[in-house]
Amino acid sequence: MASLAPPPPPLTTTYKEINGSTITADIYLPPQPQPHEPRKYPVLINIHGGAFMLGHSGMVSKPQISDCLARNWIVAVPNHRLCPGVDVRSGPMSDIRDFLAWIYAQTDGLDSFLQSQEGAEGYCVDEERVMAFGTSSGGMLALSLGYDVPRPPRAILNFYGAVHFTHPSWRAELPHVRCNLPTFDPEFLRQVYSESPIPTTSGISLEGQSQPRNKPDFRRARDAFALTQIANGRVLDAIFPKECGDIRDIDPVQRVASGFPATFIVHGDSDRMVSVEVSRELYRVLRERGVRCGMVEVQGEDHTFALGMEVGSRTWRRQREGFEWLEGVIQELQV
Repeated sequence: MASLAPPPPPLTTTYKEINGSTITADIYLPPQPQPHEPRKYPVLINIHGGAFMLGHSGMVSKPQISDCLARNWIVAVPNHRLCPGVDVRSGPMSDIRDFLAWIYAQTDGLDSFLQSQEGAEGYCVDEERVMAFGTSSGGMLALSLGYDVPRPPRAILNFYGAVHFTHPSWRAELPHVRCNLPTFDPEFLRQVYSESPIPTTSGISLEGQSQPRNKPDFRRARDAFALTQIANGRVLDAIFPKECGDIRDIDPVQRVASGFPATFIVHGDSDRMVSVEVSRELYRVLRERGVRCGMVEVQGEDHTFALGMEVGSRTWRRQREGFEWLEGVIQELQV
C-alpha cells in the first residue's frame, strides 16, 4: 500500500450537552456503491489522545481513517470534556460511554443522524460490529468501554494506552519533556481550573507535534499545565485527584474480567512517555482472564507514532496488524 487518498470531509454532529459543554463528533463515511439501498456498516469509534487534557477529534491519523473507510467501516471520532476541570471518570470516561450508547441508540443516535443527512440515508449502524479504538489516553478510554456499560463494543484496539496506573513509571519525571519547558507562574497554570464551560477541544495534542500548528503555545494555560504535569509525573494527580477514590477503580488492568471484549494492543518498544511495560501487563492480564487478545510491539517507535508514520513504511505495516485483527473478529459475524 504505497499511498492512501485523504478521507472525505466528515459530517459533524452534537452527541451530548452537559453543563454548558457542547460535545461533538466527526462521522466519516465509506464509499457507498448503492446510495439508495440501506445497508448496515461496521462502526469504529476512534478516540484521540492527549493525556486526557489536550487534543480534539481532528487530531487523529487521517491515513488510518482512510484505511478503515477502505474496509467499508464508518469511522466515528468523538470529542470529550478535557481534564482537569472535570476528573477523568466524570468527564472523558462518562462522555465516551455516552457516545457508545449514542452509536447504539435506536432513536436520536447515529442512525437517526445519518437518516437526516442528505446523501447519508443509505448508511445504517451494524450493532453487532461496533469497535472501539484509541491512542494514548484515547486507548484507555476505548478500554473503558469494555466494562460498566450496558453493551460493550465487539472488539477494542488500544494503541500505547494509559493503563496499569500502579506502575512506577506513572510517577516518574520525564527529563526529555521537562528540558523544553520554561518556568511557569503557578497562578497562570491554575487558570485551567476556572475554565467554564469545561472545554472539549484543545489546540494541541501529544500527537503530530512535528506540524507547527500542533506545537504547544505556552501563552495558553492549558498547554503549559498539561506539559508540566507530564514532565513532573503528575498526570494521574491532575486527572483523578485523591478525593475521586482509588485509581485502581478506573484502571483497565484491574477491570478486565471474563467476557471482556476481544482486545488488541499496539505499542512502540522505545516509548518514553507510556512505558511498553504497562501494555505488557495488560496483555498478561487479558490472557490470564481468558480474553481473546493479541499484541504487537513496534520496533524503535516512541510514543504517539501514529500521526508521524509514513504509509507503506515498516511501522505502518506493523501497526496495521491491529486493524487486520479487528477485521478478522467482525468478519466472523458475517453470514
